Amino acid sequence: MKAGHPLRHEVAEVSRHLHTRGWVANHDGNVTARDGQKFLATPTATSKRLIAERDLIEVDAKGQVVGAGRVFGEIGLHLTVFERRPDVGCVIHAHPPNATAIASSRNNPIERPFIAEALVSLGPRIPKLPYAQPGEAAKQALAPWCELVDAVLLGNHGVLAWGADPEQALLRLELVEHLAKIAVTAAALGGIEPLPEAAIAPLLAARAKANIGRAADRAVETGPQLLGTAVGKPVVACAPAPHANVATMSPDGQAHRQSHGQAHGQSHDLATVVREEIVRALRK
Repeated sequence: MKAGHPLRHEVAEVSRHLHTRGWVANHDGNVTARDGQKFLATPTATSKRLIAERDLIEVDAKGQVVGAGRVFGEIGLHLTVFERRPDVGCVIHAHPPNATAIASSRNNPIERPFIAEALVSLGPRIPKLPYAQPGEAAKQALAPWCELVDAVLLGNHGVLAWGADPEQALLRLELVEHLAKIAVTAAALGGIEPLPEAAIAPLLAARAKANIGRAADRAVETGPQLLGTAVGKPVVACAPAPHANVATMSPDGQAHRQSHGQAHGQSHDLATVVREEIVRALRK
């Protein structure tokens, strides 16, 4: 935060900027900022066009209002980010039209940033989370991504972006919408051309050196994970073809090697794997 530029002023200014840019309407959107042990927040049921410093409320780490005012229903998403990212000082939620169109569609053409600068700033992935009502389900969907990325699309909802301060969080939100606008325009030209594979590693290295937060610091380490399968429960078992001579792992975590002709005699064949996984799920 700049000297002589109080945090309350920054949060209120960012809130009004969201309305000016057309990224929120009605009472949409919310902004929070870490302020010591508490958090500043925009109040619920208030147009971001009208937010002044005096209108901001304070909440504690549990989302309870300290003093007067009413907090918005999505405060749990903001606190989930703050809890998992001590380097984050601001979280912004908004509904920028192009990014929200993608968040509400069947495809995510910005999942892999296709501009070099965007990959450095946002990382190799902008995930789209499934739709969830504000509450535990929404927080659980967001939590695994907090330390891996700096912005997500919320399914049928909008964008959540975070940063060290209001300015950085706003810039990340702005970049998500910028990519979305380009992707929507490019659809008429046949769609986005992804970055060459050879460009990815150097860009991840540049991101790791940029000093722009914990997710970026670990870009080289987490890049392969983000470029591979989605975050979620890892696959702990598989059933190869009967003739395959490959290593397998059963649900108990024990490694095995299946030799030719043994598939039907192994205790970790497909039927057993499915059965054991169902039993384990029912016991939880």
